[in-house]
Amino acid sequence: MNKLIILFVFDKMESALSERTIVDMCSSANNWMGYMDCINILHKLLDDNFIYVVAEDEDTLYTITPDGRETLANFYINIPKSIREEISIFIKKNSAHYRNRQECRSDYYQNKDGTYTVSLKILDKVQPILDLKYVVPDKKTAKAIYKKWEDKAADLYQVIYESLCD
Repeated sequence: MNKLIILFVFDKMESALSERTIVDMCSSANNWMGYMDCINILHKLLDDNFIYVVAEDEDTLYTITPDGRETLANFYINIPKSIREEISIFIKKNSAHYRNRQECRSDYYQNKDGTYTVSLKILDKVQPILDLKYVVPDKKTAKAIYKKWEDKAADLYQVIYESLCD
């Protein structure tokens, strides 16, 4: 049942998903399955060739295979209707948030001189489409930028693009 739920999530999202996203959707944000069950099932689906690795980096992306789609189609009815509806509604409301979260990465670290470097990225499947590094004077500023990146990335990208391409 849990394998079918994860395959259904892949099908509804219609995009590659990271392990972090799948676990968050299936166990943290919802109670469709436990954390450890989700991790184990994800790896079993990979071993059984129902999903495959699309891009491998610090946050590997997976997507459903044709065999996974066929299996889901054959056993779709085994997922209780209430769970299918719950997943569909959740994904309809939250898919943009999860896609944005996967594409926008941020991190920060302390430099030898006591300043902090904040690394901000917008990722595509193949390569980063934006990769910025800022040096800021303190941890408080670094943390504030780190937290805002996910919400501000698209707007900032647009401003930079328009400013440089006009």
